[in-house]
Amino acid sequence: MPRYALKIEYDGTPFSGWQRQADRASVQGAVEAALARLEQGVPSIAAAGRTDAGVHALGQVAHCDLTKDWDPFRLSEALNHHLKPHPVAVVDCARVPDDFHARFSAVERRYLFRLVSRRAPLVHDRGQVWRVSHDLDLAPMQAAARHLLGRHDFTTFRASLCQAASPVKTLDALDIEDMPYPGGREFRFHVRARSFLHNQVRSFVGTLERVGAGAWAPEDVKAALEARDRAACGPVCPPGGLYLAAVGYPTDPFAQE
Repeated sequence: MPRYALKIEYDGTPFSGWQRQADRASVQGAVEAALARLEQGVPSIAAAGRTDAGVHALGQVAHCDLTKDWDPFRLSEALNHHLKPHPVAVVDCARVPDDFHARFSAVERRYLFRLVSRRAPLVHDRGQVWRVSHDLDLAPMQAAARHLLGRHDFTTFRASLCQAASPVKTLDALDIEDMPYPGGREFRFHVRARSFLHNQVRSFVGTLERVGAGAWAPEDVKAALEARDRAACGPVCPPGGLYLAAVGYPTDPFAQE
């Protein structure tokens, strides 16, 4: 059966998350329903990451096995037709080797978190960013973020229900930039690692926001990390500002097409 990799973009607002659920709308369910319109009996698809309810994606990657030898462009066009009106789009598609696995072949995942500081309520980006009404200071957040880089026990920054076998992970990058935003400023957190714990990025951002607001010092983040205690974590921020931005593989499956 030919195997295809799909690069998928979606607005996670109306979904209970990526993973298929019997009684709730999911991104996986929407994509599998579209595939079923093309071929009957398609096995369930696998994705690089199971994003939570309300989390978005710019570059989620999934793979599927089909019986027909599809032209990748025609496959993506057909899927996008059947995905309507869901806020989900296949932005790229490629034929991949049989041993390619969207999750287990991945060597890197990149997340983006968008945080907006402004007094006025959001209109156009509602549900797409996290808004706070107070000012934030970039430099202390950047200083605090440096304490999180490298290999650590991230027990403080993972959900209590996280199913990962170990809390030890290596954080390769946590870069923060700010830019003008109508009526305020936007802060973008670019986070990169091979894999993440459940709620790890949202725990990072919620804690760093406290630093930017002046409620925490950068050294407080170091102390929280070393505590290895979930109670030492700052607030966990809402899911609406989080995006699975990209997934990296030893060989980019989409560069071959």
